[in-house]
Amino acid sequence: MPETTDTIAAPATPPGRSALAIVRISGPAASAIARQVFGIDALPRTATRADYFDESGVVLDDVLFTRYVAPSSYTGEDLVEISCHGSPLVVQRVLEDLIARGCRLAGPGEFTQRAFLNGRLDLSQAEAVMDVIHARGERALAAANRLLRGELGRRIREFVDALLLVLSRIEAHIDFPEEDLPAEDRGEMLSRLDSLGQGFNKLLATNNYGDILRHGAKVLIVGPTNAGKSSVLNRLVGIERALVSAEPGTTRDYIEEGIEIGGHEVRLIDTAGLNPAPGEIEKLGIDRTIQLLADSDFFLLVIDRTARVQIDPTVLSLMPDSRSVLILNKTDIGGDRPTLSPALARLPAIEVSALTGAGCDAIIEFIGGKLAAMSEDIGESGIAINVRHAEALRRAESGVSDATEKLVAGEPMELIASCLRESLAALGDIAGRIDNERMLDRLFSNFCIGK
Repeated sequence: MPETTDTIAAPATPPGRSALAIVRISGPAASAIARQVFGIDALPRTATRADYFDESGVVLDDVLFTRYVAPSSYTGEDLVEISCHGSPLVVQRVLEDLIARGCRLAGPGEFTQRAFLNGRLDLSQAEAVMDVIHARGERALAAANRLLRGELGRRIREFVDALLLVLSRIEAHIDFPEEDLPAEDRGEMLSRLDSLGQGFNKLLATNNYGDILRHGAKVLIVGPTNAGKSSVLNRLVGIERALVSAEPGTTRDYIEEGIEIGGHEVRLIDTAGLNPAPGEIEKLGIDRTIQLLADSDFFLLVIDRTARVQIDPTVLSLMPDSRSVLILNKTDIGGDRPTLSPALARLPAIEVSALTGAGCDAIIEFIGGKLAAMSEDIGESGIAINVRHAEALRRAESGVSDATEKLVAGEPMELIASCLRESLAALGDIAGRIDNERMLDRLFSNFCIGK
């Protein structure tokens, strides 16, 4: 872990030329360095115009600087933000001067790391900072802002409080082993543990949607050769992104293009045609398609409605019906709707002409509807967890589940308490901190130990 007693400096804006750039300083010497540089002790939280003097007394730039006093700053330390002109040379000279005055160049994410270590953010909020920066659509940005405001941390604290209540009662009975646990207490504890388990699972259910928000929804376009998959991709993205040819097997590798649907980023992936007798290179493309099937969110199975079609059962088994749609392409040619195999007939179907664009809006509506349903499933809280949160929640749920089984079986209270402590530790991993003194406070406030 980097040394937090150092005063650090770094640009807070991307490299390159711009109208303005921001350089940040944070640490115990930040205010003193600002006083040296500008010759004045500006009021906190007040943008002040001044010349930037380097150590030799040369003016580097005409800047605005704002001083924040600990603990009321982003990092919880004394912090200074310098807004200078966005010349890379100016930024470089300012940084060199700050380092000469005793600052250390900050490591990646070190300002936010200090905010976490100083209690300004919990760990879920610190992660949300990057979610905001890398948001891939309006929905992703809204979800990231909810996490940044601490909504996940508040939810975790509710879980922690409920766990502490049960654990404190368990600990009280451990102190008095000669007294049996009353049936009403046992029933209340089981009810509370069941409610906790349901809360964990409800939050866990948002993990898939959280992945979509952070990385975009992966929509795989699959189907036989010459079905028009590349034409469907081109029609959906609005440009000639993929080569289209009457020759079978034109697409040998997957092609990916992003669009936005309903405030979500959607990654459309055109894949190699499923040829039952592929050439050597074609087979490599089909193998790649099989790999992508296991890692995609939604599936567009494109077939030529004028041709006799058979799809490899292995492919169909990797495409859940609830997340797949059959695209019957080439309606412009005419003819009756084909007779489909039972495996294909059970899928919802959309008839389109990739050539004319007829029906393609319905594909957008299908994808948008699926994403909207996932958004509704996360409820009013709008919390969508990430992979790390999910792993910790699974451990927390496992601890509560084990505690419930042991409580029902009448096993020793020490074993039940151990399971609950494991669950508590897992929740602590999400927020990044658990205060053990809270356990003692809860214990003494709810029971009269000396009785």
